[in-house]
Amino acid sequence: MMTNGDLMSRPPGGLSEKILRQHRDRLAIVYIRQSTVQQVERHQESTRLQYALVERAFDLGWARESIVVVDNDLGRSGATIEGRLGFQRLVAEVGLGRVGLVLGVEMSRLARSNRDWHQLLEICALFDTLIADVDGVYDPAHFNDRLLLGLKGTMSEAELHILKARMLAGRRAKARRGELGKPVPMGYVRRPSGEVALDPDEQAQATIRLVFALFERFRTVGKVLSYLVAHDIRMPVRIAGGPNKGELDWRRANRPTLHNLFGNPIYAGIYAYGVRTTERRRQKPGRPGTGRRPPRAGEAEVLLPDRLPAYISRAQFDRNQAQLCANRTENTGPTHAGTALLSGLVVCGRCGLRMTAGYNNNGHAARYICSGENSSYGTAFCQSLKAAPVDAQVTSIVLQALQPAALEASLAVATDLQAERAALEQQWRQRLERAQYKVDQARRRYTSTEPENRLVARTLERDWEEALAEQVRLTAEHDRFRRERPQAPGPGELAAIRQLTTDLPALWQAPTTTGEDRQTIVRLLLERVLLTVIDATEQVRLDCHWHGGSKTSHTLIRPVARVTALSTYAALLARATDLHRAGHGCANIAAILNQEAWRPPKRRDTFNAAMVRRLLTAAGVIEPAPRRPRIVSERRPDEWTIRELAAELGVPQPTLYHWVQTKRLPSRSVKAGSGSATLVTADAATIANLKTIRATPPPWRRLPPPGRTTNHATLDS
Repeated sequence: MMTNGDLMSRPPGGLSEKILRQHRDRLAIVYIRQSTVQQVERHQESTRLQYALVERAFDLGWARESIVVVDNDLGRSGATIEGRLGFQRLVAEVGLGRVGLVLGVEMSRLARSNRDWHQLLEICALFDTLIADVDGVYDPAHFNDRLLLGLKGTMSEAELHILKARMLAGRRAKARRGELGKPVPMGYVRRPSGEVALDPDEQAQATIRLVFALFERFRTVGKVLSYLVAHDIRMPVRIAGGPNKGELDWRRANRPTLHNLFGNPIYAGIYAYGVRTTERRRQKPGRPGTGRRPPRAGEAEVLLPDRLPAYISRAQFDRNQAQLCANRTENTGPTHAGTALLSGLVVCGRCGLRMTAGYNNNGHAARYICSGENSSYGTAFCQSLKAAPVDAQVTSIVLQALQPAALEASLAVATDLQAERAALEQQWRQRLERAQYKVDQARRRYTSTEPENRLVARTLERDWEEALAEQVRLTAEHDRFRRERPQAPGPGELAAIRQLTTDLPALWQAPTTTGEDRQTIVRLLLERVLLTVIDATEQVRLDCHWHGGSKTSHTLIRPVARVTALSTYAALLARATDLHRAGHGCANIAAILNQEAWRPPKRRDTFNAAMVRRLLTAAGVIEPAPRRPRIVSERRPDEWTIRELAAELGVPQPTLYHWVQTKRLPSRSVKAGSGSATLVTADAATIANLKTIRATPPPWRRLPPPGRTTNHATLDS
């Protein structure tokens, strides 16, 4: 029931009955918006119409000092609330209960998004705020008005969608004709007539061609970039704007620029539209250029070949795309020249990250290292092991998979593929035969027409030319099909292949077979290989995932540096201790252990007396034998015995013996008592250099940051 105050607060005749005194006691906000700056400049009549709403608010009973104009959103789109400070201010004022009326020339001026529009309606209904446009005054708390306002908001959003769809359809129609102008990349210029041409600067053209030649040679973007940086080769870029617009600027090459260059189909003479598709989940509101995926020419909406001048052929462009796809991180990457057979295929069985191949000893000793967490979080290396035993095991598995029986199955599959190829050839013959029939039919129709009847002859001539063009196109496609499809091996080639199956190991180890060839063969068979060092011991689990979905598991015994790292160390020590307590000497204990198939660490196959003595001495079972210093006479300056130099450098004596055998240190043999001794020549500079080398551990032996424990699985040799 209305009170006397409400009746007195009704506006006079001509004003809306929905406006009460409590509304006029608050502010009336006039919201003004234009979508773009061009509309503000060119459509000033719409702006004047919106500013005229101040007079409408005055006519509705608001005092002029209570009317506030919010025009912060001139030049802002209403598709989203982001960046619209005026609309955000409007919502805040309504939420504080300071606004009695919101005026807009139409609902689309307030919002083009139903999400923002209904949010405003909810707040206005909650705080008893009216909404008005040129058609009337609405109360969002009233059901009929709320229904009408919701319908207007829906129509406003649909109108925006229709406008965008209409403009996008026009762009696509123009793009399908190859007439939609787009910015051209480096190496191209657009003439005043709109025609796209190669850059007139010869150096710019030569640079672009050099980059493509380098990628054809190196097959990786990183190597191309390194070559360009090493030779100080810069990329030619035409300045897009400013006082120097159109001038040639030489800029440093970078990886994103090279990726865009190799992925742009324009360099193959292809007019493309819609190469960069947009993922909505990655797109930022109000920023239509965001959320785009990398260019993929195969997914473009429009591909028109031979429309533009080209730097490379279409075949080379397709090869580049396939190579870029193979080089991605989620794939195995290109083959490498290193000795690691499984480079790019090895995955850590613990953390699931891809393991990298590292090299030491001048690139001869390869290791598989899981350093993903170390490089990302600074933690210790997950695991590391030598590549040689892993590669040997995988080589044996691969050669076993290539046995004659498996190869015969592959030859049977090749026979089935040949049958499929024969069926496709028949289809092509039928298509070509049909095309030839249409050509002959069009020719007969044309020749049967009277020459004077040009109205009909021109039409038949055009039909004949179209039939000929279709025949030429089918013939070219058939030739390309025959070139791209591999030829089936003949009887002589099949016999030669079967003969080679008996010599696969010899072919694998042949000097003419390169490391890259072996990597290629392995990649044709294996999808990935999971390596897991079991409890930091010599045992390694090898999970081979083959192409086609099959999986095989294998156990590998790797060399370890210490006997304590063996998984059988406890049982081995107990057995050796029992034999020692039974009265056996070290030589007899070694013979018994070898007979019982116990194996020492590293690469030795059998135990000897010295190894057993060291095992029992380290465990405290027997006392270490006293060493008598060997007296060597006639010693020259800067000569050391192996024991003296090992103590001076702090390295094991076997390491010095290895350096002497590899001629890393000069030495000579002299008489010492009843035997002989080895004297090593090492001056002060040599000793200082060896100490520096010894103080620098390899990457997999470096200590983790303070507070973190070291994974002993990374300390194997």
